[in-house]
Amino acid sequence: MHNSKVIRKLKTHTPIFCAKTHLCDPSVVEIFGYCGFDCVWIDMEHTPVNFESALNQVRAAKMTGMDSMVRVPRGCYSDFIRPLEMDATGLMVPHVFSPEETEQAVRWSFFKPKGQRPIDAGNNDGHFCMLELRDYVRYCNEEKFLMLQIEDKEAVDRIDEITEVKGVDIFYLGTLDLTQSYGTPGEFNNPEYVAGRDRVIETLRKKKLPWGIPCKTEDISRYYAMGCVFFVLGSDTTAVAQVFKDKLAKATSMVGTV
Repeated sequence: MHNSKVIRKLKTHTPIFCAKTHLCDPSVVEIFGYCGFDCVWIDMEHTPVNFESALNQVRAAKMTGMDSMVRVPRGCYSDFIRPLEMDATGLMVPHVFSPEETEQAVRWSFFKPKGQRPIDAGNNDGHFCMLELRDYVRYCNEEKFLMLQIEDKEAVDRIDEITEVKGVDIFYLGTLDLTQSYGTPGEFNNPEYVAGRDRVIETLRKKKLPWGIPCKTEDISRYYAMGCVFFVLGSDTTAVAQVFKDKLAKATSMVGTV
């Protein structure tokens, strides 16, 4: 069984460092693990990743001792339980609007007494029926985490209610979609967006709830002091694009000076 690095770091308010993959190749995940990341973010909302490729990415993460977090699409409960049955360490749920949706996410993600996730121990997380049922239930309730994304003004308006629901391990601010929700996509200086973002952060800070936010590396210390613990340091696609754009520009300039 895989013991979650994220859960252990949450208990001590230790920073968690995550990398995001947009690609379907498990080798990328393996590289992240060897680099020393705590967690990889596997995206089934915005990428071509299907269940089979996600399974191989989860396996690659486990092979290197790294947690895997799958962002699920907004769908039915099967979209939640199938990544968990692959033995993903955590789920990220996008666009949570209300306490009722928060309660549903908890119910679908954990077994009793935390939730009411359908039981089938015949997959990777249950060692294909080779785990005792009580050990399987305990493992899935204690070594899996649930992250909810706050990225709409409707969620900001109900953030006090949403954060009262028990069973959520981390909240993550989806800042780009939040700017869009306020009518100005990508405008991070929009006063309405800034007020909404700050309201969410202040609520999480006062309640001492773990949270994450996209931020530049130089802003990590400031956000950590405000209670942020989950930091995504970039993605495979942006890293590859930047490295090779820089290499090409440098090579072109060198040839131009000959």
